[in-house]
Amino acid sequence: MDALLKIVQTANSYLTDYILIFLLVGVGLFFTIRTKFVQVRCFGEGMKQVFGNISLKGGKQKSGLSSFQALATAIAAQVGTGNIVGACGAILVGGPGAIFWMWVIAFLGMATIYAEAVLAQKTRVVDADGNVQGGPVYYIKTAFKGGFGKFLAAFFAVATILALGFMGTMVQSNSIAGTAGTAIGMSSSLYWIIGAVIAVLAAIVFLGGVNRLAAVTEKMVPVMAFLYIVGSLVVIFARIKYVPETFGMIFKYAFTPNALIGGGIGYALKTAISQGAKRGLFSNEAGMGSTPHAHAQANVKDPHEQGITAMIGVFIDTFIVLTMTALVVISTLYAGGGPLGNPATYTLADGLAAFPKANLAQMAFGTVFGETFGNIFVAVCLFFFAFSTILSWNFFGKINVQYLFGKKAVLVYSIIAVGFVFLGSIFQDDLVWELTDFFNYLMVLPNAIALFALGKLVTGKRGNDL
Repeated sequence: MDALLKIVQTANSYLTDYILIFLLVGVGLFFTIRTKFVQVRCFGEGMKQVFGNISLKGGKQKSGLSSFQALATAIAAQVGTGNIVGACGAILVGGPGAIFWMWVIAFLGMATIYAEAVLAQKTRVVDADGNVQGGPVYYIKTAFKGGFGKFLAAFFAVATILALGFMGTMVQSNSIAGTAGTAIGMSSSLYWIIGAVIAVLAAIVFLGGVNRLAAVTEKMVPVMAFLYIVGSLVVIFARIKYVPETFGMIFKYAFTPNALIGGGIGYALKTAISQGAKRGLFSNEAGMGSTPHAHAQANVKDPHEQGITAMIGVFIDTFIVLTMTALVVISTLYAGGGPLGNPATYTLADGLAAFPKANLAQMAFGTVFGETFGNIFVAVCLFFFAFSTILSWNFFGKINVQYLFGKKAVLVYSIIAVGFVFLGSIFQDDLVWELTDFFNYLMVLPNAIALFALGKLVTGKRGNDL
């Protein structure tokens, strides 16, 4: 495992530093300009679209999902381990300034995900049984005809099955096991028990189809977000006098991270930006090609409606939920003389050794809630976040399995996926994260290429002013 970890880490460093950042920023800028800053102009319209018709009982649709069910499924995928463990990892490695770069990626990503949702709507198909089929494989083949399009679509489908259906669910169950084990004082050698419980619960939903998934996510997502936000606000208000310093550290160390994490300014800045980019991708998933699978299912009058709905998903994920994590962690562990805020007594290596990513949030909440309740609170929130992500990612993988191998392969895929959920609870967490990152990056490549190629389709023939 150690040898494999080093190989994957090396590959990921090249993909992140030299490809991922340029692709995510590039496609985000491309659609920000092409749509005339749709994330700003249509933000109010998007909020009204989401919260003006919110319902926790969308009901079973004849085919596809209601717009809110599709958004809930997408947010269930977005709001997961990345918002807690991923944010903590980004802060630990890249310093508080990594959060600034996550915000930048998310702002641009709102335009990217608008394009993804619109394309998913415009290229979706209805099969012989009346089921809606849609996602990047369909707009990739629209962008590139012939053998090249089929190759890119198949490449994306395989990467998605591995990244989301298998490796990604391992990250989620790994984080659940880590935080739950800490909360109840369980030895890591017994984490397989937690993994078995998660696997059984996941199997029940996996085998129930899209309507069971929608029924679970449309109820779970609002409740879990509300619970986490309220708990975060309690900590933030308790540390209110350090909030200005917290924001100051985010902006200061976005441009001079070497003052905290050490090294030369070039290396430190690259570290902060790359952490912001890759953890931002894992959190909001804009540009990765995952959430278009959900947005393709939405029953809306105009693709634009689901496009602006998708934007709000990124806003909720990053600018609300992830920012809550950042403010809690930085205000308690960095600001006000916190244990990680003094570079004279703290080094990056010390921090990574003393503060595991999966437990950093528990330590931060514990400073206000007390160690026991802080551990339990984060474990409960992370369970809902990560479990909902497991459900949505399995669904996205299922769509691609059916595209490649047909309906008969779906049951086999679901059984294998349950096994990966279980394995995630007992694997080394660093290896699980690196493998997931690697396959996530592979998803970005064909998806981003297709998005660039279909710029005109996104903004044309919509019946409004874009």
